[in-house]
Amino acid sequence: MPEMDGIETLKRFKEVRPEMQVIMITGHGTIETAVKTTKMGAYDFIEKPLSLERVSLAVKHGLEEYRLREENESLKRSIAKRYEIVGESEAILSLKKQIALAGPSNGWVLVHGESGSGKEFVARAVHRASKRARGPFVEVNCAAIPQELIESELFGHERGAFTGATAMKRGKFEQADNGTLFLDEIGDMSLATQAKVLRVLESQEFQRVGGTRTLRADVRVIAASNKNLTKEIERGAFREDLFFRLNVIPLDVPPLRERPDDIPRLVRYFFEEFSREYGQKPKTVDEDALALFQQYRWPGNVRELRNVIERLIIMTQGSRITAADVPPPLSSGSPARVAAGAPGAAPSALEFAALKDARAAFEREFITRKLKDHGGNVSRTADAIGVERSNLHRKMKTLGIETDS
Repeated sequence: MPEMDGIETLKRFKEVRPEMQVIMITGHGTIETAVKTTKMGAYDFIEKPLSLERVSLAVKHGLEEYRLREENESLKRSIAKRYEIVGESEAILSLKKQIALAGPSNGWVLVHGESGSGKEFVARAVHRASKRARGPFVEVNCAAIPQELIESELFGHERGAFTGATAMKRGKFEQADNGTLFLDEIGDMSLATQAKVLRVLESQEFQRVGGTRTLRADVRVIAASNKNLTKEIERGAFREDLFFRLNVIPLDVPPLRERPDDIPRLVRYFFEEFSREYGQKPKTVDEDALALFQQYRWPGNVRELRNVIERLIIMTQGSRITAADVPPPLSSGSPARVAAGAPGAAPSALEFAALKDARAAFEREFITRKLKDHGGNVSRTADAIGVERSNLHRKMKTLGIETDS
């Protein structure tokens, strides 16, 4: 060809459209040329004289592979969308920034957060931001697997290793090779298994249950727990050396009650998600209904909110969600935002069974009364109770205390 040959054309074409399938046709090809063009990204290499059947088959297979690749990329985008961290609150923006910094590294990550707060979403976000993003993301729920089976689940087993082991099985560490292994609820793992996991983390080597061959796996581990692992160490339920090995990059996921400003965005996000899933037109939410969502304390966090939205999509016939549609306990006056100075708004701490709820009730009542004593002035109240004004604002936001000042 004038100006450039086929190999140079292939090179430039791949720079412009790297995803496109290219079939090379030549009258003086060699094995060396075929290998070179294949390494450069050519899908197939056909020599003249041409066979119409050979060309048709190459085009057919090329289009099929292109379609499968597009479907795979579409599926990946869909999964990424499903596990998107939604929110623009200060706490979530800070978390996203930490994820962006932690992702490209290869350091172990320990995610802490309440049940339903989105620890898996954080783990997946770290994986997507890492150099291992094209590798597998393998999840293990340590709380859901019986202790007698968890070693087989993690490291695999050889045929005949125990009763029922009728075939060799690859473990999660093998499956996650060149990718990320997410150990969810690691605080529920037995001490014996913790010791073996620690050894694998230090050496990247392991053996299948019942096997003698040493295997290697290049795996980045992200662990998560809703327990206070420091307290678990104190009571002898978690290994301190494993904690320090995992806690290279600690990430804390805020509970939903600490970021009420994100609730409207999450409500709309889930309504859109489930409307698509159930083939419905997106429903709208009126202000009174939205207020009930923001007033509720969400003990089940984002997972509970998602479940409520799915229920409303299924059970509500109209296109608009009103306060009358909102189910209990959201509509039953459960712990809500409190207007500063409102008499009797905060319940007594003694009414609560859990210490954290009692503490929150006391703090809410204490701050509300102090605000009232100082005419709702946040700065004077902060000085009076000995805290920074910004810290008091943050605490008021967490507790759902509003003031006009």
